[in-house]
Amino acid sequence: MDNDVSAGSTTTIAGRLALGITLLAFGLGHTRVIDGVTAADAVTLAHYVGGVALFVTGLLALRDHDTASGTAFTALGALWFTWALSAGGPASGNGAGVFLLLFALVALTLTLAGGDLLGQGTYGLFLVSLLLLAVAEFAGSGSLAKVGGWFAVAAGAVSWYAATAALTHWPTALPRRAAGRGGTATG
Repeated sequence: MDNDVSAGSTTTIAGRLALGITLLAFGLGHTRVIDGVTAADAVTLAHYVGGVALFVTGLLALRDHDTASGTAFTALGALWFTWALSAGGPASGNGAGVFLLLFALVALTLTLAGGDLLGQGTYGLFLVSLLLLAVAEFAGSGSLAKVGGWFAVAAGAVSWYAATAALTHWPTALPRRAAGRGGTATG
């Protein structure tokens, strides 16, 4: 594995940690894999860590002229804050589904914006999660919501790994083989 890890900026690392633990809590709540834990249990964490802390981290990144991280973290922070305030409220299933689809558009933009592979992986997995959760809301499908939760867990794990790898200098890239090396022998 490639051990030449780019540490990234402090704000990117902090933002990825905040996003990672928010996604893990949100996703685990939807999977219901832990007895008695639901997505509603992630509301406080999503409000303060995913919302407030991520938004402030995004503002700091923008101040440092890191447009990609700043845009990602402020947009996601605002959406997490909104989700936390509206969770469990009077919104219909269709209203919640529309919100999740709009949230998914932001994740799509962040996925297509490029950047490093771990960032794109995080946003891509989160995009799939949001789409599945939106369809689950429209259809009233608890099973589909669980699958969406697992995609959020995967996105959270990738985001957490990206931040941890930057701090600990863990590998972030798979090794590449040189052309003609490592192939099968021909006779």
